[in-house]
Amino acid sequence: MAEADRQLASKARKIYQELLDEYGEPQWNPSRSGFEQLIQTILSANTNDRNSGKAFETLKERFAGDWDAVRTAPLEEVKDAIRVAGMYNQKAPHIVDTLEILLREEGSYSLDHLRDMEPAAAQTYLQRFPGVGHKTASIVLLFSYGMAAFPVDTHVQRVTQRLGMSGRRASAEKIKAVWEQMLPAESYFSLHVNMIRHGRTVCTARTPRCANCVMQDECDYYTRLGEWDDASPD
Repeated sequence: MAEADRQLASKARKIYQELLDEYGEPQWNPSRSGFEQLIQTILSANTNDRNSGKAFETLKERFAGDWDAVRTAPLEEVKDAIRVAGMYNQKAPHIVDTLEILLREEGSYSLDHLRDMEPAAAQTYLQRFPGVGHKTASIVLLFSYGMAAFPVDTHVQRVTQRLGMSGRRASAEKIKAVWEQMLPAESYFSLHVNMIRHGRTVCTARTPRCANCVMQDECDYYTRLGEWDDASPD
């Protein structure tokens, strides 16, 4: 490992520990099946957790938890059920197509066969489904199956860039690769959850509360206040 990589790995470990000390260790406790997590995350695109959660519950209630009924229903009924999540004209067909693919390929609405796959293969498999990108796939793998995948949402992306763990305009895919290379898989769940907590409460998008941040010594943004431009190139 090159010296620069060793320094970055050391910084990653410090960040992980500082977040752990500040927010504690979140407990991994899956509340949904992998399949239901997939549907939920399809709904979560470009909306908040509250709206996507409400859309998911409304969809289940409207069709009495019968996913066959969702699959065969008029598309307008599915759209109406998930309307609160926004982008229902795109999300409804994605959900129905996902149900069609699973029924055709697996004979049921289950993703439990992912348990037998390596994380990279499972990631590729999930990204075949309509509306499923690297973040959605990683959420399903990490939250439902405890697999080695690191999801990157807007909070994680922003915090990572400001800390200097990536370039200032690094893509979510690049950031995912950085954390997966720098830290062991058993750290991914805690790091992901704690980075989101930090991004929501301290390292906010518009007015970060740098004076309250436990990671000042590790943060490029903090050390360059007044010079930093979030839109500047790497």
